[in-house]
Amino acid sequence: MNFVSWCETVPEEITGDRVWHVKAYQLALFAADIAWIDLGPLMADRRTLAVSDQLYRSVGSISANIAEGFSKSSRRDRARYYEYALGSARETRDWYFKGRHILRPDAVSHRMQLCSEIIRLLLTMIPEQRGRSLREPSPVYDTDRFDLLNNIPLS
Repeated sequence: MNFVSWCETVPEEITGDRVWHVKAYQLALFAADIAWIDLGPLMADRRTLAVSDQLYRSVGSISANIAEGFSKSSRRDRARYYEYALGSARETRDWYFKGRHILRPDAVSHRMQLCSEIIRLLLTMIPEQRGRSLREPSPVYDTDRFDLLNNIPLS
């Protein structure tokens, strides 16, 4: 399933809400939805049962925190919840990395790139809400520089 066709399946109760216009929220909902595909294989192997639980919790937390932050009236509160979403996106990417031995390599690559895009968007949103820069330098999440499927750097 790709993002564009998935968007067509999202009910109006969600797409009619103003938070739907936040691209990071859309991508986070998509990530949570497609994570269901990945949970089955992780749950089937007892070695990765805990990984499946953590993945389920972290990926669901991304969109939930963006939605919660969007609803806050102060920029400072919005930034705080967007930071929580940022942490969840990084955690989700971490759990996908840990589940890579069970999941298909192309799926892991896609999910990690999706998480990196959400992180990139949040790293833009948070300083805008705070009115000042982040404490950490803004990294570039460019997964095109590394071939995740073949484990080689690209020139």
